[in-house]
Amino acid sequence: MIDRAAIGRRFARLATDAAVRSPFLWRLFRPFVRRQFDSLAPVWDSMRLEDTFAPYEAALDRLPEKPARILDVGTGTGAGALTLARRFPAATVVGVDLSDAMLAQARRNTPAELRVTYERADASALPFPDGSFELVAHANMIPFFDEVARVVAPGGHALFAFSSGAETPIYVPPERLREQLSRRGFTDFADVQAARGNALLARKAVPA
Repeated sequence: MIDRAAIGRRFARLATDAAVRSPFLWRLFRPFVRRQFDSLAPVWDSMRLEDTFAPYEAALDRLPEKPARILDVGTGTGAGALTLARRFPAATVVGVDLSDAMLAQARRNTPAELRVTYERADASALPFPDGSFELVAHANMIPFFDEVARVVAPGGHALFAFSSGAETPIYVPPERLREQLSRRGFTDFADVQAARGNALLARKAVPA
């Protein structure tokens, strides 16, 4: 019997490693990743464990001030965006994802009173001006470092959380995150461990 879940996890790790190592390869993986997550949308919320967002939340605790403009990259069915909107109710939160089916479910999951909007977008080419956000957050999401550096405002933060640490199908080791972010002007790194996972918070330097 074919273990489709295991195959999906292996493919997610392969796509992650390829995109981080050679971002130009992402265009080859993108249509398959989109289809994978479209198919998972109906069951995605049921796959989430109670502590899935523990590293994400713990990293948010390390923010020195409340951000006013927040982007949740790879928002899926909106769990990260909703976490952000509830924690920072005065902020404007945007969730982006490649999967239309995921975004449709995210909109159904979002109470009208929360200040969250959703857009279909490729994380490797975000449709936002430079410096648009004070926080750009990723939960179990492939990082595209050039775009993160571009849309984070000087003095703002980038967050990368992985719910199961190195066992997360989409995972980048903290030393690789630090290396790539340092090259793009990020400093003040905070490593976070919580529940089964880990996270990294980094601040984008303000030009002298």
